[in-house]
Amino acid sequence: MSAEPKLKRTDESSCVSILSRDSGVNRLAELTDYWAPSAPIENLRLRAGVLASIRRFFAKRQIMEVETPQLARFGVTDPHMQAIMADNPGVGDQPYYLQTSPEYAMKRLLMAGSGPIYQLCKAFRKDESGRLHNPEFTLLEWYRPGFNQFQLMDEVAALVEQVLAVPSCRKLSYRSVFQQYLQIDPHVADCQSLKRLAQSHIDVQMQSDNRDDWLNVLLTGYIEPQFNATEPLFIYDYPASQAALATVCKDHTGTNVAQRFELYIGPVELANGYYELTDFGEHKRRFRQDQQQRQEHGQPNVASDEFLLAALAQQGLAACAGVAMGVDRLVMLALNQSSIGDVLAFPVARA
Repeated sequence: MSAEPKLKRTDESSCVSILSRDSGVNRLAELTDYWAPSAPIENLRLRAGVLASIRRFFAKRQIMEVETPQLARFGVTDPHMQAIMADNPGVGDQPYYLQTSPEYAMKRLLMAGSGPIYQLCKAFRKDESGRLHNPEFTLLEWYRPGFNQFQLMDEVAALVEQVLAVPSCRKLSYRSVFQQYLQIDPHVADCQSLKRLAQSHIDVQMQSDNRDDWLNVLLTGYIEPQFNATEPLFIYDYPASQAALATVCKDHTGTNVAQRFELYIGPVELANGYYELTDFGEHKRRFRQDQQQRQEHGQPNVASDEFLLAALAQQGLAACAGVAMGVDRLVMLALNQSSIGDVLAFPVARA
């Protein structure tokens, strides 16, 4: 067996620069350092072991593995996600979209009677590239009929503790996190107060009159970097304005909150889960709200997924909880690496 080549693994911008030039012998010579995978082969072997461990976890719980299309006629309406469009997939004149998540199709399977399901698949999001992002990434998504968000958090914790050998996960409400680190209640603080607070703690040039924008800046720019790197942390009960497709209910203070959670390992966001919205009319309303926000932000219009809406109208979605986990980030943490490029064979610059 030949030895693994000792080639460059991190300077992806140089690779992109070389490939932007005209083809030729000189360009091929310059690519000598970039044809190899960005991750060492040993890391890829260990990655395969993590994937096998994930599948054993779900097999033990008799949760069925499924596959759904990665290329579909409907994209995601969420204004915070931009799908990659396939202009001519060979099916009529309608564009198709590489899926940002298998969520909609998996919910259709749930409504068809699948029972608990999971999927390990590729997902795609435009303009996401960096230490923790790649436009093409591996996603683990699963759904548990009859579970609430806290029951699903416990199952997520069991998987993470199996793969990472970390201590037990802590759970804190979104309100508690902001009270602990910034001494404010994020559900009642007004936009100007949040803006002043952000500008006093971090260097931020953003101009916005949206409360959620400033809450996100405070969370990602000031709070997340302070999380304990070795202690998994669930944050739950987000502001109702950040519900996406999670249910909204009143917490113990009478405040409307979104029944969703995120899991952090240090500052790395690893998973995002919902107690799923089941109401057909509310789905339609939130899709319209997404489309209005996309229009206000100058983003391309994306039609609502009519297959999902038809299933909700005709069959209905039973109470369930679902979660999506970034597998590349999970493997990065398991191997104690600093970038997902260290656990990917060919990130976008080498693809």
